Amino acid sequence: MHPSTTSTKSGAALIAKTLQQLGVKVIFGLVGIPVVQIAEEAIALGIRFIAFRNEQAASYAATAYGYLTGKPGVCLVVGGPGVLHAMAGIGNSSANAFPMLLLAGSCETHLVTRGAFQELDAISLLTPHTKTSVRASSDSIAYCLTHAYRTSYYGRAGTGFVDLPADMIQGGSKQQSMCIIPPPPRGGADPEQVSRIAELFKGARAPLIVMGKGAAYARAETTIRALVDQTSIPFLPTPMGKGVLPDSHPLNASSARSAALKNADVVLLLGARLNWILHFGDGSKWNANAKFIQVDSSAEEIGHNNSLHAELGLIGDIKVVTTQLTAALHGWRYDLSLPYMKSTIKQSREKNETRAAKASKRHSEPMNYHRAFDVIKHTLNAFSPPDQGNIVYVSEGANTMDISRSVFAVEHPRLRLDAGTYATMGVGLGYAVAAHCAYNLPHPEGHCEASTTTIPRKKIVCLEGDSAFGFSMAEVETMARYRMDVLIFVLNNGGIYHGDCAEADEWLRLQAKTNGADGKGGLRSTSLGWQVGYEKMAEMCGGKGFLVRTSEELERATEAGFKADVPVVVNIVIESGHESNLEFAWQKSSQKGETSGN
Repeated sequence: MHPSTTSTKSGAALIAKTLQQLGVKVIFGLVGIPVVQIAEEAIALGIRFIAFRNEQAASYAATAYGYLTGKPGVCLVVGGPGVLHAMAGIGNSSANAFPMLLLAGSCETHLVTRGAFQELDAISLLTPHTKTSVRASSDSIAYCLTHAYRTSYYGRAGTGFVDLPADMIQGGSKQQSMCIIPPPPRGGADPEQVSRIAELFKGARAPLIVMGKGAAYARAETTIRALVDQTSIPFLPTPMGKGVLPDSHPLNASSARSAALKNADVVLLLGARLNWILHFGDGSKWNANAKFIQVDSSAEEIGHNNSLHAELGLIGDIKVVTTQLTAALHGWRYDLSLPYMKSTIKQSREKNETRAAKASKRHSEPMNYHRAFDVIKHTLNAFSPPDQGNIVYVSEGANTMDISRSVFAVEHPRLRLDAGTYATMGVGLGYAVAAHCAYNLPHPEGHCEASTTTIPRKKIVCLEGDSAFGFSMAEVETMARYRMDVLIFVLNNGGIYHGDCAEADEWLRLQAKTNGADGKGGLRSTSLGWQVGYEKMAEMCGGKGFLVRTSEELERATEAGFKADVPVVVNIVIESGHESNLEFAWQKSSQKGETSGN
């Protein structure tokens, strides 16, 4: 505890000082009266304030920053509509278990219920959706902030919300004692239960480890690597679990995902949930007789969607539990010569890799997704090979995200961000800003916020569908203002999912029908503008923009974008599809090949 004093300062100054005491380095937000005073006081203390163009994107950035750093990302907004916009981040935080501290201004205390400026009962609104929601007073500022900060990332991560009345922000307050919050404690599983699970693995015909983003958030890569290398158990990463172990690891079953799921008989879930992403553990995708061993710090998650195997759950921190399992399995190694690995998995992997390679080598114009990604991948890899871990990939958009996840190799953890458990479109540019802040803003100690060691700065690369880019394209200006050298690729097919128009005259014809008397036979609900000049978003803000249609143009633009020190938008015109039926890649009826989850 720091000693308290009797000095009086403004509420805004005390809020900023408390955040500094808590170790906050960056605040994301959008200011107005009365919270602008908080932002200015924070800046005066050396805390970086990243001012967004929309509270929604700012709240997304705070959640991603929390995931990347392991500490709550802080978001500051005005009351009323600012809170409503930031609710998008609260949902994202809750669904993904990302820690966020949300701070919002509110009307003066004596004006509550009188129709004050931007008045909103935010506590009643947000309490069901946050881990804690409190309204601070002049004599509880430090306590409320500290409580909400700690609560947001102790246990299952989520959002801590503090409502800050205008009179408290602007008024005086005596300095209060501050708490330094230690990292959350880590607990292990019941040793007897660990021994029982070890025996299950020893008798397994086709064991499998599934690693989700929770394993990356827990920073459990070293202990998981030890477990896999010692036991030779094959593993399957989810998209944001990619890199916990290298994609190039010989036991990675990603390119044989369907076969791995259908054959696995003992499954260890590390930081992954049996929700829609993993098909609820249902027999339609999985081996109907598979035994699921869930490792989670939250007891409520054990047995969720698979209550028959709740007794196999291991409650504890992933780093601790995997260390326990490694010790319990000492001397045992899975036999990789069994038919499951030699034939089923190998044949499935070869089939899917051949199909993907064939799609990427098609040289017709306009390019398809696979060809565009292949050019980007090889160009980036020439400057920064995957094993160096100096590129962070952010991906969103239906086809853009689904296809790119299998194209770009990730060899280190926390280098891939996508729409996540909530399948949230619009997170991309906020996530990119967060990644830039987490990895590329130096601290006095000489390391970045997302790592305890000195590492080279990272290039942030966004892979955006044209629809997804539209959610937050104004944040390109935010990047330009802070000179963030983010490289953004927009896969432009003129529509949501597959696009609808191949030629300008076709699009104009459909547009005319849409605006006709009956509107029949015109643009579909999934249609977007034809070959919109998204690259101009960067140019108008002082960045660089490229419009590309060919592989050669894309290669040159990628090289220029990688070397640039300003934001770059590469607008890639790709082929439009004409499929009559739209189908979500995660639907059980999908027969379109390999998919993977987050």
